[in-house]
Amino acid sequence: MLIILDNAESVLDPRGVDGRKIYPVVEELSDFKTICLCITSRITTVPRLCKRPIIPTLSVEAACNIFYSIYDHGDQSDIISDLLGRLDFHALSITLLATTASHNLWDHHRLAKEWDTHHVQVLQTDYNESLAATIELSLSSPMFCELGPNAHDLLGVIAFFPQGVDDNNLEWLFPTISNRQTLIDKICALSLTYRNGHFITMLAPLRDYLSPKDPKSSLLLCVTKECYFKQLSVDLGPDKPGFEEAKWIMSEDVNVEHLLDVFTSTDTDSDDVWNACTSFMWHLFWHKPQLVMLGPKLKGLPDNHTSKPYCLHLLSRLFSAVGNWVEEKELLVCALELWRRQGDNSWIAATLDSLADVNKRLGHYAEGIQQVKESMGMHEQLNDTIGQSDSLRQLAALLCQDGQFDAAEQAVFQSIDLLDKGEQFRLCYSYYHLGGICRSKGETEKAIGHYETALGLASPSWRSQNFWIFYSLAGLFFYQSRFNDAHAYIERAKLHAVNDMYCLGRAMERQAEFWYQAHRFEEAKSEILCAVGEYEKLGAVKYVEDCRKFLQSIEEEMNEPVTSNAPDSDGESLETLMLPMLTIHF
Repeated sequence: MLIILDNAESVLDPRGVDGRKIYPVVEELSDFKTICLCITSRITTVPRLCKRPIIPTLSVEAACNIFYSIYDHGDQSDIISDLLGRLDFHALSITLLATTASHNLWDHHRLAKEWDTHHVQVLQTDYNESLAATIELSLSSPMFCELGPNAHDLLGVIAFFPQGVDDNNLEWLFPTISNRQTLIDKICALSLTYRNGHFITMLAPLRDYLSPKDPKSSLLLCVTKECYFKQLSVDLGPDKPGFEEAKWIMSEDVNVEHLLDVFTSTDTDSDDVWNACTSFMWHLFWHKPQLVMLGPKLKGLPDNHTSKPYCLHLLSRLFSAVGNWVEEKELLVCALELWRRQGDNSWIAATLDSLADVNKRLGHYAEGIQQVKESMGMHEQLNDTIGQSDSLRQLAALLCQDGQFDAAEQAVFQSIDLLDKGEQFRLCYSYYHLGGICRSKGETEKAIGHYETALGLASPSWRSQNFWIFYSLAGLFFYQSRFNDAHAYIERAKLHAVNDMYCLGRAMERQAEFWYQAHRFEEAKSEILCAVGEYEKLGAVKYVEDCRKFLQSIEEEMNEPVTSNAPDSDGESLETLMLPMLTIHF
């Protein structure tokens, strides 16, 4: 005998009126070997003898089958498939959407327009069945009601964020709720939310219904916003405390950007919001370099907005990280003009240094040298020896790229003389520069010595710094035909590029070059395809294009007889290929 208790959350709610009486009956039925008891329920509280299978969301095919079995007014369309995906393939929502579209005789385009305008309000049929009614039924259950008002507020915050909330960060996200973990667990038991990895989230239709329509009216969301802003306010740098802890941004970047996108629209006059934007980009630069959807909004700020030059400066760093140096330079030029208007010499000097750096990468050495010399003069007027030291290293990089190796080496030593022994990070960076200059001069052993000195100064937590040292050593060893050492060091570089798509892509690209020169084209192809994948995730179009050109060369070689001097991806000599990358994009 098959007995089905459908929508049993009301009768099986242990807090309900008849829950205690019904439970023993259901348990007794479960004991009969001749009875198969099937229970459907929104709550996970079920009799102890019942097995609870995990029910996944629908597949695309199944979702389309449901939709088109109700809506038969035309051929199948990608527009509908996209809409169903935006519903997270939630069966009830799909049924309601198809029924509404069918009753109103809407075509695919009209249906998509209605959804874009009204969202879950569309999910209501002529029979007054709606997603809202189903959700409200869950919210009126005794189990949910006894959780108190914090539970409803918490649901609204979870619904607001595209990713939900991170289970690992509940303590600092919700400091005003003492029983936050218990509330989360019980809300999950009611199937209003679910765990996706370490995030507590909900299906898109529920998210749309429960998210606060006026974010500023949700006191808990405003508290959570301030908690995010506090986390973002940490002064970041590999040599500063809190650098490793700031990696929380790597999994929370989507949530933070959504939060900023909303509150930069509602709190346009709040300095805190715009400061949080710059801090967010700084966190991304160090831990997850990528472009942000906030970019057009930041560029569109009025020129007299005090936060605009900060925003443009930090935005330029992200364009630098994805290899768009032309856009980076345009943003810095605009920021420099705004700093000059404000008369802020400290930021004028910093922006000149950044402009000199991008001009070096664009090959505009004379312009870059002129800018860095102006910057050095301003640092000197400000009595800023650290700034002078940084500018001297920037000057060294430009001189080296311009072939003025001795002058470049002298500039680095002057930079070191300005540093105290406690400035370990900058000392490490200076010796890294010296290694690159010596390598360019052909003084290989001296270069290795400087790189090893830099490694001795580097902290294990300075992932970016360690990466570039190992990366450069790998190139040196390969140039010396020390192939095993070269591969070993590029693998060590990869270990420091974890979760850094740009650095990981560079390491894979370099290893592909090693395999290519050794005529091991299958290995080269595998590495360059992996590099393309990392660059595509980053959105670094330039690097993707460069890798695809290299991939074409590899595939051409795979179809040709082996020759003794295979060219690299850009037709450059091996010596040119191994020239130092002197700039770590700070």
